[in-house]
Amino acid sequence: MQYVSAGESHGPALTAIVSGVPAGLTISEKNINSDLARRQGGYGRGGRQKIEKDRVQILSGVRFGKTLGTPVTLMIQNDDWVNWTDRMAVFGDAPQDLVREVTPRPGHADLLGVLKNDMDDCRNILERSSARETAIRVAASGIAREFLAEVGVGIYSYVNCIGGVTLDEEDPIRDAADYRPLAIEMSELRCPDEATTEAMKARIDEARESGQSLGGTFRVVVNGLLPTLGGFEESRERLTSKLGGAVFSIPAIKGVEFGIGFQNAKVMGREAHDEIYLDKKKGFLRSTNRAGGLEGGMTTGMPLVITAAMKPIPTQIDPLNTVNIDTLEVAKASTERSDVCAVPAAAVVAEAEVAFVLAQAYLDKFGGDNMTDIKANIEAFKKRIKTMSR
Repeated sequence: MQYVSAGESHGPALTAIVSGVPAGLTISEKNINSDLARRQGGYGRGGRQKIEKDRVQILSGVRFGKTLGTPVTLMIQNDDWVNWTDRMAVFGDAPQDLVREVTPRPGHADLLGVLKNDMDDCRNILERSSARETAIRVAASGIAREFLAEVGVGIYSYVNCIGGVTLDEEDPIRDAADYRPLAIEMSELRCPDEATTEAMKARIDEARESGQSLGGTFRVVVNGLLPTLGGFEESRERLTSKLGGAVFSIPAIKGVEFGIGFQNAKVMGREAHDEIYLDKKKGFLRSTNRAGGLEGGMTTGMPLVITAAMKPIPTQIDPLNTVNIDTLEVAKASTERSDVCAVPAAAVVAEAEVAFVLAQAYLDKFGGDNMTDIKANIEAFKKRIKTMSR
């Protein structure tokens, strides 16, 4: 299962085609729209979220609420398009009063994009490299999430740090798998602790007042995974690399770790690995989950715990210095309507990317034609490994 997306930030719409979808999967527009709303929420978001009310339209691949086994096409209209029809017209000449974007923002794709594509207007780059594109990723992932839910897998995320304000967790990997998603979604910053949420909000207010932006860290947690998804035989089959690449594909993500991650570099071997034991009813289990649910490029059956770090958004209210690509003189970077902090939204996008990788891992192992055969194959697998563990 994979997707290809298209559309500009201020174009008419964002679209995606999801291929490799098995037949007979129940799809809910309500669930997809709920995820889109989660992506738009969060304290510290900017003015664009007040303009857009993201709603998905499914244009193909679904009939009477179930997938046909054919590509699924999704679309989200950009409400702001009405304000950009002249500046973003598909055909015709550019308006005579068009102001080109010639002061690329440090930390963004602006400068390298114009150099790569031989452009003289950063607008041609920033329209696609904008985080607005992630809205259609979240919509498309609704297909993958519905699939995972039907095979007993649940995904959620939470924010554990913003601008240095950090959630106090006694055992982060253990605690991560025990949080209640409802408590997370009740927080304006998708943090499961009320006091930490308020401290994070105060930090965002400070950044806003000084014209700055803030980054942070979040965790994606997946429960209900079967063991052995992924592979060890070839480097490209390792789920670790696939998941890492998927999360790194999100704008502004600068670090990804699984389980205790970088802490592995500081501890002895006994403190890094998870001892194996046999439960006669549940099979092979681990006494801890320091690996974060992955060993040798495969799932262990323990909760998958991924932590990601997001840098502060490049667009600053008080812009950094740059170089004007027309005059080659020092100038202030251009400004776009932007967020002070978008860490909660990035966490929702990460859920989406993780969902696609895991859905494909299930299809690779258990087949992909239709849900009936997939579920039968899953039950046969469960029976085999349970028999093996006796």
